[in-house]
Amino acid sequence: MSSRERANTLPYRMLAGVVPCRGGWLVQAGRLHGVSLYPVPPVVMPSVQEVLDWKPAFEVIAMHIPIGLPAERGPRACDREARALLKWPRSLSISTPPSRPQVESDSGDIASQLLPWIAEAAQEIASYNQRVVHEVHPELSFFEMNDGAPMRYSKHKVPGREERRALLISKMQNIVNVVDLPLRGPTRAKRLDACACLWTARRLASRGAAIRLPDMPEWDDEGLRMEVWR
Repeated sequence: MSSRERANTLPYRMLAGVVPCRGGWLVQAGRLHGVSLYPVPPVVMPSVQEVLDWKPAFEVIAMHIPIGLPAERGPRACDREARALLKWPRSLSISTPPSRPQVESDSGDIASQLLPWIAEAAQEIASYNQRVVHEVHPELSFFEMNDGAPMRYSKHKVPGREERRALLISKMQNIVNVVDLPLRGPTRAKRLDACACLWTARRLASRGAAIRLPDMPEWDDEGLRMEVWR
């Protein structure tokens, strides 16, 4: 019996919100019992592969990282639609990802410009992983959580972090049990982002609740969909 088959025998479903952070990947997991989600203490995993190999296996991973990468540098359709929704200044949080040739290049100049997490994800996440791993963006999660309104303040400022924490607690009944737990490494903003990604993982697990940008996604040269979920 595979780990995913064993997971299906559990009385709950494992979900995760994942964001890159210093030291690896911040994983905010949760157990979904029926319609109730119970977050567990967050952890930092050193590699994407260890997130994929988590036991019991995750049914949904909502990951804040570009997954499908364009053949040429430039914003993907999902990036353009996300910016249009968030509007200025929150639209500035939507970065243009590197192209796949840039990621795969051995050039030191190119490599120095790339976030190592994007290169790692590009190496480890294949098209079949998209049955479980979904690209998300925390600001889109907060946008959806906030009834279609962008956050007023930057997450890098105290008012912005307070705004996001209050919204999470109002929308996720049990998140208060983990959102303030001490954890070495990730910033406060990263902790809030991971919780927001878990919220979107819960929507993805509901089969039809989450919304995809764009509705009909593009595909990259490796057969990965270039899409972001909210």
